[in-house]
Amino acid sequence: MHDTSWRLLADIGGTNARFALEAGAGGLHTALTLPCADYPRFEDAVHAYLAHANVPVAHAVVAIANPVDGDAIRMTNHHWAFSIEAARAELGLATLLVVNDFTALAMALPGLGLDERMQVGGGVARAGSAIGLVGAGTGLGVSGLVPAGERWAPLHSEGGHVAFSPLDEREVAVLRYCWQRYDHVSAERFVSGPGIALVREALAAGRGIAPDAGLTPAAIVERALSGGDALSREAVDCFCGMLGTVAANLAVTLGAQGGVYIGGGVVPRLGSYFAESPFRARFEKKGRFSAFTARIPTWVITAPYPALGGAARILAEHLDRQPAAPARRRLRAAPLTSHLDAGHAQR
Repeated sequence: MHDTSWRLLADIGGTNARFALEAGAGGLHTALTLPCADYPRFEDAVHAYLAHANVPVAHAVVAIANPVDGDAIRMTNHHWAFSIEAARAELGLATLLVVNDFTALAMALPGLGLDERMQVGGGVARAGSAIGLVGAGTGLGVSGLVPAGERWAPLHSEGGHVAFSPLDEREVAVLRYCWQRYDHVSAERFVSGPGIALVREALAAGRGIAPDAGLTPAAIVERALSGGDALSREAVDCFCGMLGTVAANLAVTLGAQGGVYIGGGVVPRLGSYFAESPFRARFEKKGRFSAFTARIPTWVITAPYPALGGAARILAEHLDRQPAAPARRRLRAAPLTSHLDAGHAQR
C-alpha cells in the first residue's frame, strides 16, 4: 500500500501551467493557473505553487506539452528544460512522473460526464472501440485510447507534427505561402492558436492586403465572432475546416469508432460558433470513407481541468504498483479549498 498524503497534479502547456492537489484518490483542490512566462524554470513555478498550497506533498505527476523520452525534458513551445530526477530531488518529492499532456488527457476521456463534453454533429460511439483525441492550443496535441482487456492503453503520439494536408485551393495557397518560410509545414503550423494568426497572414498576402502586425490569435477570434472582420472570420473558418481534416485523418487511422474528442484551449473559446463551423462537414468529407466518419461522434471537451484528472489516474496506477514511500516534503498544513479557479487557457 502506498501512502495517502497530498499529491501534486500539473498540466504544463506552452502558455500556462495549471496546478491542483489531490488527497489520495479524491477530488481536485486548490487549483491555480500560473503563466509560464513569469517563471525562469519549471521548478520555480512548482515552488511558487507549493508555497501557495502549503501542505505536505510526497508524489507528483506533470502532464507536459512535449515528448517525454527519458530523464531530460526540453519543451517544444517554451524555453523550460529540466532533468526529471534533478527536479524531483530539488522539490523534495518521493515520486515525480512526467508524461505527455495529451497522454494524460486521453486517460481522462472515459471518466468525462455528459456535462463535461459537447457533441458536434451526429454519430454514435461503438463500445469497446478505439477513441481519438486532438486539441489545438499553443501547439497541436494528438493522442487516443486503445482497448486493452479491462483497461485502456493511451497512445504516446506527436501526431501534430505530421505534414499538413490541404483539401482545397485556398488551403493549397496558404500552404504555398508557408513553404516560403518553412522547409516542413506541419499540421500544427495551422491547427493551433498561433496557426490562426499564420492562416490570416497567408490569406491577406494572397489578396495583396497588408497583415495587421501584432494581431494575436485571441484578437482574431474576437474579431471573427463579432462579425466585424471578414478576413478574421475566414481565417477561423479555415482553422476549423483544417481541424476537421486532422480529426478525420485520426479517425480513419485509429478506426476510432468510439468517437473523437476535441481538447485544447482554442476550440472552447469559439463557443457555439464551432458547432456551426466547417469542422463537422470536413470531418465527414472523407471520400470513400465519408460514411465511416459520418457514423463517428465528435465531442468538444468542456471540463475545465480534464488533463489533471487523467494525470491523477496515471499517478494512482503507478503508486499502486509501488511499495510504500515516506513523504519527502513537509510544509505547515493549511485549510484547503475545493474551489477551482476560473483560469482555463491555451494548452
